[in-house]
Amino acid sequence: MLMNTWQLVRNGLIVAIVSTSSLAQQSIEPQSPRPPSHGRGDTQRYSIEQAISDRAQLHTIAFDALAFLTGDFAHDTFLPPGKVSDYFGFQYMRDIDAKHSGHSTSFLTTIALNILTLLNQQQRNQLVVLAHSQQDSITTFARQRLPLINAFRMNLEGKIPTDSIGLNRNAVMRASSQLYRLDGELAYDRAKVMARIIRSFSDEQREALSKLKFGDSGTWPTVTEPDERRSWPHEIDVAVMTYASELFSWYAGNSEADIYFCPERHGMYFGGFGMKTAPAMGKQNYSISTSLTGDSGTAMLELLDSPQRKHITDLIDLQRSDLQEIISIRQHIATELRLLLNGAQGNRSAIMHLSERYGAIDGELSYWYATAFASVGQSLTIVQRQKLLALRQVDPGEQPGPFLYSEPIRDALFGDPKTFFYEPKDAT
Repeated sequence: MLMNTWQLVRNGLIVAIVSTSSLAQQSIEPQSPRPPSHGRGDTQRYSIEQAISDRAQLHTIAFDALAFLTGDFAHDTFLPPGKVSDYFGFQYMRDIDAKHSGHSTSFLTTIALNILTLLNQQQRNQLVVLAHSQQDSITTFARQRLPLINAFRMNLEGKIPTDSIGLNRNAVMRASSQLYRLDGELAYDRAKVMARIIRSFSDEQREALSKLKFGDSGTWPTVTEPDERRSWPHEIDVAVMTYASELFSWYAGNSEADIYFCPERHGMYFGGFGMKTAPAMGKQNYSISTSLTGDSGTAMLELLDSPQRKHITDLIDLQRSDLQEIISIRQHIATELRLLLNGAQGNRSAIMHLSERYGAIDGELSYWYATAFASVGQSLTIVQRQKLLALRQVDPGEQPGPFLYSEPIRDALFGDPKTFFYEPKDAT
């Protein structure tokens, strides 16, 4: 069924996207679309080519393996809210920041507050209404991840149902496809509202925005938050702040920024963010190390013997074509969303089908990671386990979980993880 859907997209719906792509090139981009290069030349260091390079992928996958083998279910569930519906250039803006402040906990807050204070009351209200309308879907997305995460950990621990031979690739891909369809819905509805706000900007607002530079947070002043922010429930505040930050990165960036993803963007079920990002939660001006992934991933690989290491290194060739297809899908989705900036309706159906295929691919990657990590984990010696634990800089017990995104929750029971050990009943 997944392949039939993808064939439909390739044979029909993509034609609509390609035929209208010239409109996307006329999107509202008041600033230079290429951010300034400062210091280390981060616009060269961070690119889609770098993100999918063998080196970046190997270290990131090894880092995820380290997190998975030394962590727990609770930390596997941790997911920064900005990793959902990420077609608006924020991750690129964060990675290439001239001040190297993109991974500080104050980065998003600073630009979001600048945007919220610049918007008028009617424009801010549109973001608040959007947050309320998307809240159920945002929560559902996070909850639907939980049984899959649970299944991956069951597989690691050898808790496989007696009548199953192990994780079922098709079941994982099917669930991930459904999850990404929801992600596509969130992205499309978010883009519609943000595009409407951008088209309504006054000349004065555009002038003020021109002083806030994409890729240089040093141009973002410290501002006072709007008074009404104090009345927003926490989950609404998180959503509105995310929207505001992405509204700026989408307005001031370009399609290159929209398509970009960081190396750890896919297969986000193994605790990498729980080990890397969770320690920053609730801490003012805390900067997440940009070298932690590479350094820890390298150290992880050095502790494995040759057969164990091969389980990880073989993933690089195995996933290569999938990553290329992901780039193509992101290009099409980002192009279609940018059409909304000019008042076009956008091809929602195409975005949904593309999102489903995107999810199937991410599911396949996740299946491969889960099986490889389990093979490594089940062959570790006691000494290796001790050395791997020593690489983990923060005790998992210091951040209570499980999490719904970055918020601790008490009830993580959602769905049946055992379904991922069997062929889907309606598979064709």
